Amino acid sequence: MQSKPVALRPLALSLLLLGAPAFAGDVQVAVAANFAGPMQKIAAEFAHDTGHKALVSIGATGAFYAQIRNGAPFQVFLSADDETPAKLENEGRTVKGSRFTYAIGKLVLWSAKPGYVDANGEVLKQGHFAHLAIANPKTAPYGTAAVETLKKLGLYAGLESRLVQGENIAQTQQFVASGNAELGFVALSQVWKDGHVTSGSAWPVPATLYAPIRQDAVLLANGRDDAAARALLDYLKSDKARAIIRSYGYAF
Repeated sequence: MQSKPVALRPLALSLLLLGAPAFAGDVQVAVAANFAGPMQKIAAEFAHDTGHKALVSIGATGAFYAQIRNGAPFQVFLSADDETPAKLENEGRTVKGSRFTYAIGKLVLWSAKPGYVDANGEVLKQGHFAHLAIANPKTAPYGTAAVETLKKLGLYAGLESRLVQGENIAQTQQFVASGNAELGFVALSQVWKDGHVTSGSAWPVPATLYAPIRQDAVLLANGRDDAAARALLDYLKSDKARAIIRSYGYAF
């Protein structure tokens, strides 16, 4: 007697799909402007590896803080400092225990002109420039670090009238890249890749001249029950994500 074939296709198909998430989702992410480059690459790898999609908004940390307090629908926040996520945590706007440092940023004095910035930053003391770009120190931690650096070097008072401020570190870099400012303090990640400056000339500012820029990530209250949001935070701790972060000059 010939037995009837057993229908195994649905089971086999389900086994093949076990490696993929049952429900891929979107996660709304607020990302500090200095981290735009690495985040683009991480988001692409995150989508490839998990099926989830990171919908990224780029801006200044202080501006994001105000937006989150006013009900912006972000689920994950990648800040340019550790103070702002801690403040949101104290206000009950985050998921307790989710905050961690995903990168330690570095400040660099950069010019789009090759050879313009010397290896020791002496160009600042020589003063042969009309404009020095910095990010707004009231909303951007890299702007705060720039002001700290100038004050420690004893140059702030003499150069204050030449400072031009970007709303965030991305706009600050654009001022320098366009030539509207001969040089400026930007994030190393904006002009650094795989161990060298990608264009122009730069002086990596010694870490002794400014407070450590510890950049914290946190799960916001809107993402408490969102699998994609939690998956993204986990992914930021992965070896693949950390390799990308490190390639842009960040430390941990």
